[in-house]
Amino acid sequence: MPEFGVVMEASPGYTARLATEIEAMGFDILLCPDTQNLSPDPFGQLSLAAQTTRTLRLGTGVTNPITRDVAVTACALASLQAEADGRVLCGIGRGDSSADHIGKRNATTAQLKTFVERLQQYTRGETIDRNGRESRLRWYDSLQVDPVPVDIACTGPKTIRMAVDTGDRISFAVGSAPERVSWAMDQALTRLKETGRRRDSISIGAFINLVCDPDEGRAIELGRMIAGMVAHFAGMKNAPVDHLPPQLRGLAEKMQTGYDMEHHAQEEGEHLTMVADDFVDWFSICGPPAKCRERLGELIGLGLDHVYILGGSPVPHPHGERQAAMIEQSRLLADEVMPALR
Repeated sequence: MPEFGVVMEASPGYTARLATEIEAMGFDILLCPDTQNLSPDPFGQLSLAAQTTRTLRLGTGVTNPITRDVAVTACALASLQAEADGRVLCGIGRGDSSADHIGKRNATTAQLKTFVERLQQYTRGETIDRNGRESRLRWYDSLQVDPVPVDIACTGPKTIRMAVDTGDRISFAVGSAPERVSWAMDQALTRLKETGRRRDSISIGAFINLVCDPDEGRAIELGRMIAGMVAHFAGMKNAPVDHLPPQLRGLAEKMQTGYDMEHHAQEEGEHLTMVADDFVDWFSICGPPAKCRERLGELIGLGLDHVYILGGSPVPHPHGERQAAMIEQSRLLADEVMPALR
């Protein structure tokens, strides 16, 4: 049975309350982005959410290797894991808006791999070498903490292969078109076969752009920002685009120089003028429940073990009300789509 998660920016005064609603709606996982200049810190807010929920898994969606030292990230995650009685996972990627807004480049795939391996060692209570210094989380001696599963977000073939080798879970960030998810799944399964890793030893999922609304035109409009953001992941600076399908390649190339990072994940982004309705409809799942059931069911049928919903909000500002409206917008998905796919 697939797990259903939702991605929501943390927002003081809202996160804990909305987490309760998300759990009651039937979602399995709540992920909060770690992008310090664009949204509040996820770790403190998720700790509050741990107090208002009982079964909901909690995590970052996603953190990165650039803005925090791995020991700092491991300590924060392990502390949250102890507070949440083992319900935590670490979603992590190469870094995008978080790095850009402090004038740094996102991590290479090799840097991400090293960071993930060290993070796994720290949260298992192991000692690792840090520049000739033995380093471990010493407070583990007095508090039992379960290891934190690491879920690697991946878009390109190189990062997908690394994620399959290294992650406890992996999540494609390739959009919601069936051919894109099928391509990514083929990449992952091929790598599993090459390495001999068992398929049941790793959870494979995807971030899915999805807006469920009775009015398909309204759904597409609400989904435009998410479609543009995920298309940008495929067209990050210096990223290879030769493997992309024609529907995505042209836009991805434009995103390499024309993406409005100042309005990342906001409806005001100037790059959204490049994101046409037909592209949104192909690259996302936008429409009434029947359409969402069919399209999402097709993706799950490709073998996805989990999906993380990237939804749209009809309220652009202020920040907390934006998150609340996005969760309310997801209610139709929870009521009329998810039960049929379980």
